[in-house]
Amino acid sequence: VRLVKKGLNPSLIMMGILLTMFDKRNNLSHQVADEVRRHFGASVFQSVIPRNVSLSEASSHGKPIILYDIRSKGAQSYLELAKEIILKGGDKGGQA
Repeated sequence: VRLVKKGLNPSLIMMGILLTMFDKRNNLSHQVADEVRRHFGASVFQSVIPRNVSLSEASSHGKPIILYDIRSKGAQSYLELAKEIILKGGDKGGQA
């Protein structure tokens, strides 16, 4: 973030840290998520993007997940993230 801010976009604002490729069946995923939350606290989004077959398929078909399979867990997770970003953006005068 510092490098991009310094070299390309001085007005860049980081809204948060997003956990992706999360596998709830995997202890390592839980350990990493706990450590990230412990270290970065409120900077970590509550929304988590899971490891999901539909997300991989959408990417390989060159489509956004919302158009590929809106009912998938991956799509629903991204919609939750969008809501969270909108709510956080409200604290910054609507600038997300």
